[in-house]
Amino acid sequence: MTSFGITNGPAPARLTVGIVSAGRVGTAIGAALERAGHVVVACSAVSDASRHRARTRLPETEVLPVAEVAARSELLILAVPDAELPSLIAGLASTRAVPNRAIVAHTSGANGIGILQPLTEQGIVPLAIHPAMTFTGHDEDTVRLSSACFGVTAADDIGYAIGQSLVLEIGGEPVRVREDMRPLYHAALAHGSNHLVTLVVDAVAALRVALEGQELLGQELIGDEPNGLAERVLQPLLSAALDNALRRGPSALTGPVARGDSQAVATHLRVLEEVDPQIAAGYRALSLRSAQRAGASPELLDILEDRR
Repeated sequence: MTSFGITNGPAPARLTVGIVSAGRVGTAIGAALERAGHVVVACSAVSDASRHRARTRLPETEVLPVAEVAARSELLILAVPDAELPSLIAGLASTRAVPNRAIVAHTSGANGIGILQPLTEQGIVPLAIHPAMTFTGHDEDTVRLSSACFGVTAADDIGYAIGQSLVLEIGGEPVRVREDMRPLYHAALAHGSNHLVTLVVDAVAALRVALEGQELLGQELIGDEPNGLAERVLQPLLSAALDNALRRGPSALTGPVARGDSQAVATHLRVLEEVDPQIAAGYRALSLRSAQRAGASPELLDILEDRR
């Protein structure tokens, strides 16, 4: 048994939790841990936005300087941007602010536990626990965590058991990620989620041009605000395409590229170029990758590689 109540093997008991800082990720995880019975005793918050999130999402939690947050924590969550993580860890190590045998978990996707080495040398239990989820800063973030997978990296079986137990307690699914595979794990998630947003926003922009001025009587006019008619047209199609891709893999690919319809693809490139050359460039790049997966004809590849 550790001094922080980890009994019956490695499963964590109720822990006092500190969070650095009260951003979108930190407050979502803090709220989820409180729902699971842990107590978020302190968090750090510098900006007005983070202070507001702390007040609204963790109302019983004290806002304190980082060193004081660490000193009070049995479980310390470092939920800062990747670029800030090394200096934060170095500062905590130089001041020896973290209690011996505390659990320290960062939420960076790209990093494993190696980055925590300055603190590990001081006797902490290092964890990398990354929620594979996007965050808005609102209450739905905590709800979404209960359906999310978390990439967990630890130093040993005890650490893995602690990390996995914490994830399971808040309703997520723990997934082991090897230390040397963290960058690739993070690249895959960024490629899928971030580029999906760009793809959808580009498709919406082109569809707005196609539909503008054709609204039916009583239908709202097409404008620049999200969640309008263009989005409603795309939503069921995109949802079905995503579901098919996840369920059926490459066989889910449909459309002119999959059919090898060179004329349709060339027309798409022409009309998209008229709307926005950058959207057309994105279409070309993604269509080329789709064509490579589909084993497309040399004619279609020539069009997409702009060799004609």
